[in-house]
Amino acid sequence: MISPQEIYLKRLIADGEGQTLDFKFNISSASKIARTLVAFANSVGGRLLIGVKDNGRIIGINSDEEAYMIDLAATRHCLPEVRFKLTTHTVEDKTVLEVEVPASETEVHQAKTEDGDWVVYIRHDDKNIHANRIMSEVLRRKRSPTGATVRYEAAEKALLDYLTTNAQISFSQLCRLANIRPHIAERVLINLASVDLISIDIGHNSVSYSLMPQPAGGL
Repeated sequence: MISPQEIYLKRLIADGEGQTLDFKFNISSASKIARTLVAFANSVGGRLLIGVKDNGRIIGINSDEEAYMIDLAATRHCLPEVRFKLTTHTVEDKTVLEVEVPASETEVHQAKTEDGDWVVYIRHDDKNIHANRIMSEVLRRKRSPTGATVRYEAAEKALLDYLTTNAQISFSQLCRLANIRPHIAERVLINLASVDLISIDIGHNSVSYSLMPQPAGGL
Protein backbone atom coordinates (compact mmCIF):
# COMPACT_ATOMS: atom_id res chain seq x y z
CA MET A 1 0.00 0.00 0.00
CA ILE A 2 1.32 3.43 -0.95
CA SER A 3 1.68 5.75 2.05
CA PRO A 4 0.30 9.32 2.08
CA GLN A 5 3.92 10.49 2.39
CA GLU A 6 4.90 8.71 -0.81
CA ILE A 7 1.83 10.02 -2.66
CA TYR A 8 2.65 13.58 -1.56
CA LEU A 9 6.28 13.35 -2.64
CA LYS A 10 5.57 11.75 -6.02
CA ARG A 11 2.93 14.37 -6.80
CA LEU A 12 5.40 17.09 -5.91
CA ILE A 13 8.07 15.55 -8.16
CA ALA A 14 5.53 15.14 -10.98
CA ASP A 15 5.08 18.93 -11.03
CA GLY A 16 8.70 19.26 -12.15
CA GLU A 17 11.23 21.97 -11.38
CA GLY A 18 9.96 25.52 -11.61
CA GLN A 19 9.46 28.81 -9.78
CA THR A 20 8.90 27.17 -6.38
CA LEU A 21 10.50 23.74 -6.76
CA ASP A 22 14.08 22.56 -7.32
CA PHE A 23 15.69 19.10 -7.37
CA LYS A 24 19.22 18.19 -6.23
CA PHE A 25 20.60 14.66 -6.21
CA ASN A 26 23.05 15.73 -3.45
CA ILE A 27 24.79 18.80 -2.01
CA SER A 28 28.45 19.12 -2.93
CA SER A 29 28.85 22.84 -2.12
CA ALA A 30 27.27 24.92 0.65
CA SER A 31 27.92 28.12 -1.30
CA LYS A 32 26.09 26.84 -4.38
CA ILE A 33 23.04 25.59 -2.48
CA ALA A 34 22.92 28.96 -0.67
CA ARG A 35 21.97 30.56 -4.00
CA THR A 36 18.80 28.46 -4.16
CA LEU A 37 17.90 29.22 -0.52
CA VAL A 38 18.41 32.95 -1.09
CA ALA A 39 16.55 32.94 -4.42
CA PHE A 40 13.51 31.28 -2.83
CA ALA A 41 13.57 33.62 0.19
CA ASN A 42 13.85 36.70 -2.06
CA SER A 43 10.99 35.54 -4.28
CA VAL A 44 7.79 33.73 -3.26
CA GLY A 45 9.40 30.91 -1.31
CA GLY A 46 9.87 27.35 -2.49
CA ARG A 47 10.86 23.76 -1.84
CA LEU A 48 14.13 21.98 -2.49
CA LEU A 49 14.07 18.19 -2.81
CA ILE A 50 17.46 16.59 -2.13
CA GLY A 51 17.92 13.04 -3.34
CA VAL A 52 16.04 13.61 -6.60
CA LYS A 53 17.71 13.96 -10.03
CA ASP A 54 16.72 16.62 -12.55
CA ASN A 55 14.61 14.07 -14.43
CA GLY A 56 12.59 13.34 -11.29
CA ARG A 57 14.19 9.98 -10.48
CA ILE A 58 14.54 9.33 -6.75
CA ILE A 59 18.06 8.20 -5.82
CA GLY A 60 18.09 8.94 -2.08
CA ILE A 61 20.70 10.53 0.18
CA ASN A 62 22.25 10.40 3.66
CA SER A 63 19.86 12.78 5.37
CA ASP A 64 22.20 13.66 8.26
CA GLU A 65 25.01 14.81 5.95
CA GLU A 66 22.67 16.76 3.68
CA ALA A 67 20.88 18.41 6.63
CA TYR A 68 24.27 19.57 7.93
CA MET A 69 25.13 21.10 4.54
CA ILE A 70 21.76 22.92 4.38
CA ASP A 71 22.30 24.36 7.85
CA LEU A 72 25.84 25.41 6.91
CA ALA A 73 24.59 27.08 3.74
CA ALA A 74 21.75 28.93 5.50
CA THR A 75 23.81 30.17 8.44
CA ARG A 76 27.30 30.73 6.99
CA HIS A 77 26.68 31.43 3.31
CA CYS A 78 23.48 33.51 3.48
CA LEU A 79 23.25 37.08 4.76
CA PRO A 80 21.04 37.49 6.66
CA GLU A 81 20.48 33.86 7.61
CA VAL A 82 17.68 32.12 5.67
CA ARG A 83 14.97 30.33 7.65
CA PHE A 84 13.98 26.84 6.52
CA LYS A 85 12.07 23.72 7.56
CA LEU A 86 13.37 20.18 6.99
CA THR A 87 11.18 17.12 6.39
CA THR A 88 12.56 13.64 5.76
CA HIS A 89 10.63 11.34 3.41
CA THR A 90 11.23 7.63 2.84
CA VAL A 91 10.11 6.33 -0.53
CA GLU A 92 11.03 2.90 -1.90
CA ASP A 93 13.58 2.53 0.93
CA LYS A 94 15.27 5.73 -0.21
CA THR A 95 15.52 8.95 1.78
CA VAL A 96 14.58 12.32 0.29
CA LEU A 97 15.09 15.54 2.21
CA GLU A 98 12.53 18.31 1.66
CA VAL A 99 13.75 21.83 2.43
CA GLU A 100 10.94 24.36 2.65
CA VAL A 101 11.97 28.03 2.44
CA PRO A 102 9.35 30.72 3.13
CA ALA A 103 9.38 34.05 1.34
CA SER A 104 11.13 36.70 3.42
CA GLU A 105 8.75 39.55 4.20
CA THR A 106 11.13 42.26 5.40
CA GLU A 107 14.68 41.26 4.43
CA VAL A 108 16.70 40.92 1.23
CA HIS A 109 19.10 37.99 1.37
CA GLN A 110 22.50 37.57 -0.26
CA ALA A 111 24.52 34.43 -0.93
CA LYS A 112 28.27 34.24 -0.48
CA THR A 113 29.96 33.13 -3.69
CA GLU A 114 33.02 30.91 -3.86
CA ASP A 115 35.03 34.09 -4.51
CA GLY A 116 33.81 35.61 -1.25
CA ASP A 117 31.42 38.15 -2.80
CA TRP A 118 27.88 38.66 -1.49
CA VAL A 119 25.26 38.53 -4.24
CA VAL A 120 21.46 38.93 -4.32
CA TYR A 121 19.68 36.11 -6.16
CA ILE A 122 16.04 35.82 -7.18
CA ARG A 123 14.08 32.89 -8.57
CA HIS A 124 12.89 33.04 -12.18
CA ASP A 125 11.15 29.94 -13.55
CA ASP A 126 13.52 27.08 -12.66
CA LYS A 127 16.69 29.18 -12.38
CA ASN A 128 18.43 31.28 -9.74
CA ILE A 129 19.14 34.70 -11.27
CA HIS A 130 21.85 37.12 -10.16
CA ALA A 131 19.76 40.23 -9.48
CA ASN A 132 21.12 43.41 -11.02
CA ARG A 133 21.23 46.69 -9.09
CA ILE A 134 17.74 47.70 -10.22
CA MET A 135 16.19 44.37 -9.18
CA SER A 136 18.01 44.40 -5.83
CA GLU A 137 16.99 47.97 -4.96
CA VAL A 138 13.36 47.37 -5.95
CA LEU A 139 13.30 44.31 -3.69
CA ARG A 140 14.76 46.33 -0.79
CA ARG A 141 12.24 49.13 -1.20
CA LYS A 142 9.29 46.77 -1.37
CA ARG A 143 10.40 45.04 1.83
CA SER A 144 11.24 48.24 3.68
CA PRO A 145 9.00 48.82 6.74
CA THR A 146 8.49 52.40 5.55
CA GLY A 147 7.24 51.28 2.14
CA ALA A 148 8.15 52.75 -1.24
CA THR A 149 7.47 56.20 -2.66
CA VAL A 150 7.92 57.50 -6.19
CA ARG A 151 9.22 60.71 -7.72
CA TYR A 152 7.23 61.64 -10.81
CA GLU A 153 9.39 63.84 -13.00
CA ALA A 154 9.98 64.35 -16.72
CA ALA A 155 11.90 61.10 -17.21
CA GLU A 156 9.26 59.03 -15.41
CA LYS A 157 6.53 60.65 -17.53
CA ALA A 158 8.48 59.99 -20.74
CA LEU A 159 8.84 56.32 -19.86
CA LEU A 160 5.17 55.80 -18.96
CA ASP A 161 4.02 57.66 -22.07
CA TYR A 162 6.27 55.47 -24.22
CA LEU A 163 4.96 52.27 -22.65
CA THR A 164 1.34 53.18 -23.30
CA THR A 165 1.99 52.58 -27.02
CA ASN A 166 4.95 50.17 -26.89
CA ALA A 167 5.07 46.76 -25.27
CA GLN A 168 8.48 47.11 -23.64
CA ILE A 169 11.68 49.10 -23.39
CA SER A 170 15.30 48.24 -22.68
CA PHE A 171 17.64 50.12 -20.36
CA SER A 172 19.62 51.61 -23.25
CA GLN A 173 16.42 52.63 -25.04
CA LEU A 174 15.27 54.50 -21.95
CA CYS A 175 18.57 56.40 -21.76
CA ARG A 176 18.14 57.53 -25.37
CA LEU A 177 14.40 58.21 -25.10
CA ALA A 178 14.67 60.52 -22.10
CA ASN A 179 18.20 61.71 -22.92
CA ILE A 180 19.42 60.78 -19.43
CA ARG A 181 22.55 59.22 -18.00
CA PRO A 182 22.55 55.56 -16.87
CA HIS A 183 22.41 56.36 -13.14
CA ILE A 184 19.31 58.52 -13.73
CA ALA A 185 17.72 55.74 -15.81
CA GLU A 186 18.35 53.33 -12.93
CA ARG A 187 16.62 55.73 -10.54
CA VAL A 188 13.60 56.05 -12.84
CA LEU A 189 13.19 52.29 -13.23
CA ILE A 190 13.65 51.68 -9.50
CA ASN A 191 11.09 54.39 -8.66
CA LEU A 192 8.38 53.02 -10.94
CA ALA A 193 9.01 49.31 -10.35
CA SER A 194 8.98 49.82 -6.57
CA VAL A 195 5.35 50.95 -6.68
CA ASP A 196 4.32 48.38 -9.31
CA LEU A 197 3.78 50.81 -12.17
CA ILE A 198 6.22 48.88 -14.36
CA SER A 199 7.40 45.28 -14.33
CA ILE A 200 10.89 43.89 -14.80
CA ASP A 201 10.79 41.24 -17.53
CA ILE A 202 13.65 38.74 -17.49
CA GLY A 203 14.39 37.17 -20.86
CA HIS A 204 16.88 34.49 -21.88
CA ASN A 205 19.75 36.93 -22.42
CA SER A 206 18.21 40.30 -21.65
CA VAL A 207 16.09 42.36 -19.26
CA SER A 208 13.32 44.68 -20.41
CA TYR A 209 10.61 46.77 -18.76
CA SER A 210 6.88 47.01 -19.44
CA LEU A 211 3.73 48.48 -17.91
CA MET A 212 2.44 46.46 -15.00
CA PRO A 213 -0.95 44.97 -15.92
CA GLN A 214 -3.74 46.60 -13.93
CA PRO A 215 -6.49 44.49 -12.34
CA ALA A 216 -9.94 44.58 -13.93
CA GLY A 217 -11.70 47.72 -12.82
CA GLY A 218 -8.40 49.31 -11.76
CA LEU A 219 -6.94 52.63 -12.77
